[in-house]
Amino acid sequence: MRKNNKKLIIRIVLFVGTITSLFFVPWVLVKVWLTPLPNTVQEQVNASINYGFDGIIVYVQQKENQPKFYAAGYHNRKSKTPANPHALFKIASIGKLYDAVAVSKLVANKQLDLNQNLAYYFPELVGRIENATTITLKMLVQHRSGIPNFTNTPNFWINPPKTPNEALKRILDLPANFQPDKKYEYSNTNYLLISNLIEKVVGHSKFQFIKEEILNPLQLKHTFGSINDVNLDDVMSGYYVGVEEDIKTTNYGSMIATAEDVGIFIRALNDGSLFNNNEQEIYTSLYKLDHTGLIPGYQSIAKYHEDIDTVVIQFVNTTNFDGYTWSLGEMVYSRMVKILKKTQNEL
Repeated sequence: MRKNNKKLIIRIVLFVGTITSLFFVPWVLVKVWLTPLPNTVQEQVNASINYGFDGIIVYVQQKENQPKFYAAGYHNRKSKTPANPHALFKIASIGKLYDAVAVSKLVANKQLDLNQNLAYYFPELVGRIENATTITLKMLVQHRSGIPNFTNTPNFWINPPKTPNEALKRILDLPANFQPDKKYEYSNTNYLLISNLIEKVVGHSKFQFIKEEILNPLQLKHTFGSINDVNLDDVMSGYYVGVEEDIKTTNYGSMIATAEDVGIFIRALNDGSLFNNNEQEIYTSLYKLDHTGLIPGYQSIAKYHEDIDTVVIQFVNTTNFDGYTWSLGEMVYSRMVKILKKTQNEL
């Protein structure tokens, strides 16, 4: 398929998908909501394929028990390769948890100051990003900067920038969405600037720092900086509703990991074993302990449930930003957690 034709199809699908979802999504959600809860996680995973997902991976690790892995659907629907619970996956914004940990470690080591402003760290951005002299590092981490989100700029998902600098240029000279620290608004630009800052301070790539400070201590060998660092055959294919083509080769800058690696990280983040000295105190004052991720073809949920001492990771390789797949994914996840709680209560 020619590149221009591909872009045209995606534009059409974005529009048509939005219109059709307005009429059909509620009934799909109601149907799932009214469906009786199955007895096992695997039954729920299998049922999710009937909701329109191409493939799903679930990781469950309860208390001191060995983890359990579940999968259904396709790793690659063209070749009809079954979903592999150990496949690599684009974890999207779950990567912000790793960034926040990296910041906490640098703050604890006095290499960064949460109260220092953006202008101090990036003087070249004064006059290019509004309020650069009053936006602090802490505001960036907590999405309270007011800086516009570069992924909301026109045609971002159709023509993604090839470099972080290209992404940053999309929001330079734009007015702030609000005054610093006056409200919360999720912005990927905050974490683009954080990534640039980490690299400026440590003198090498952010991912190398994450690898040294987070991945190696936890012995996580299946987490990578981008799709450029892995064998693409090992990455679960990604699909957008209405588009036949596998879109996993499109690089939106996401980290890549297995569900198990993410699960081990989430537990260590929550139980504090990831931190040294006062790093945990700094982190818990800054950012949350779970996250979701969403980019074309890939949606993910990573959480620790304290009441049942259980980590549950869910990867789904089907999305429609303006449709129902995200809501369905949340419903499937919620139902699995209910099954786990019910099962535990019956023990």
